[in-house]
Amino acid sequence: MFLLHGTPGSRVGPRPRAIDLYKLGIRLISYDRPGYGESQRLEGRAVRHAAADVAAIADQLNLGPFSVLGRSGGGPHALACAALLPNQVASAAALVSIAPPDADGLDWYDGMAQSNIDAYKTASEALSDGSAACLDRLKANLASNADAIRDNPESLLTWLTPGMPAVDRAVVGHGGIRHLLLTNYQTSAVRSSFGWLDDVLSFRRDWGFEPGKIVEVPTMLWHGEHDTFSPVGHFRWLANRIPSATPVLKSEAAHFAALPAVPEILAWLRDRARDRFGATV
Repeated sequence: MFLLHGTPGSRVGPRPRAIDLYKLGIRLISYDRPGYGESQRLEGRAVRHAAADVAAIADQLNLGPFSVLGRSGGGPHALACAALLPNQVASAAALVSIAPPDADGLDWYDGMAQSNIDAYKTASEALSDGSAACLDRLKANLASNADAIRDNPESLLTWLTPGMPAVDRAVVGHGGIRHLLLTNYQTSAVRSSFGWLDDVLSFRRDWGFEPGKIVEVPTMLWHGEHDTFSPVGHFRWLANRIPSATPVLKSEAAHFAALPAVPEILAWLRDRARDRFGATV
């Protein structure tokens, strides 16, 4: 299974313990998206590019069918794999994912934390009219945040906390989860802020595929009703348009509750993959 990290994030993003993966019978593969961690930047990348990256890694590792799980910023990239690699992806899951920028009928910013609104609106302005000033402002803001993360990864959680509901604050206050998040954030920014920048831009430009084309791949959509970073309207939009979706909405959860839910979702992915491909998975 491929674990596609969030935004910002890296290959060392939060994951289950090795003993839990062993019990599940799962080999977990992760990588830095272009511009994050040790990966070189791919300027102008789109969400669809993740499918080509995952396919290339699968080919290099001589894999047969595989599953994909993406959390938060990894969610759209997991959907790209399900849409564009239906003969290779055995099952998929998108946890607390946003919807495409052109989602018809969706008030895209409704219920969203101000920090995300500011970043996404600046990205949209930069893309819509080619505003160099808007792009420079977004670059400067994210570069400043990345510098702060390199010096002290706690700074990102401090910055995000005002936009968190109480249930999220409880999750990130857990010592083990907090440690995993901080290691993840620090690794993401080790070389630059370009991964973060290109993620934000890619989410507000054409994704390069239609979620409605995900027909063959069993796909779980997992969401917390009180999410302020990927508001629940995004989940409902995706659930209404992906034919093969299994929507799971947790009424007492928010964004970061997706982290402790991962082992259960991995088990679901494993079982759906076996349903499709049997012993070859």
